[in-house]
Amino acid sequence: MQAEAQFNAVEFNQAECGGQKSCLALEEKYKACNDRVNSRKKTAEICSEELFDYLHCVDGCVSKRLFSFLK
Repeated sequence: MQAEAQFNAVEFNQAECGGQKSCLALEEKYKACNDRVNSRKKTAEICSEELFDYLHCVDGCVSKRLFSFLK
């Protein structure tokens, strides 16, 4: 018997929310910081602030939408 693939509402909403205009801008800031850090041999910069800002945006969006998916 093959198990049915289960729908993961959190992952679905994370993908949807990550594509929102406000979150995309924060993702671009994070990617730019990450590229800057990776282009240097020695740096103290770690881009944690940019990452946390992006994740906060996505999580805020997901938290507003998630309960509509519960049965």
